[in-house]
Amino acid sequence: QVQLVESGGGLVQAGGSLRLSCAASGRTFSSYDMGWFRQAPGKEREFVATIAWNEGRTYYADSVKGRFTISRDNAKNTVYLQMNSLKSDDTGVYYCAASLGVGSPRPESYNYWGQGTQVTVSS
Repeated sequence: QVQLVESGGGLVQAGGSLRLSCAASGRTFSSYDMGWFRQAPGKEREFVATIAWNEGRTYYADSVKGRFTISRDNAKNTVYLQMNSLKSDDTGVYYCAASLGVGSPRPESYNYWGQGTQVTVSS
């Protein structure tokens, strides 16, 4: 069992930056692939980024490639999402998720989810 708690969301102007954190409980964090998703009002949850358990493979949605960076610190049981050059389209609730298998853009690949943190980008 893994519990995930996101933090770092807030209100930022377009062009600004935010760094989201997701703290995980449990001793097996380092064995999970991790992902970030987001959901805007009235829209479905969408994939943002994923990182492999060994801090190796990363994969990004085209909409955030070159602006967002996913990373993790297994010693701290934490995964991060550095978001730069934010746009109003990036507004939404951001969720982190843990996968017992291989992380992918498909939400059903993930077994555990956090409660989310709100990111609002003002134009």
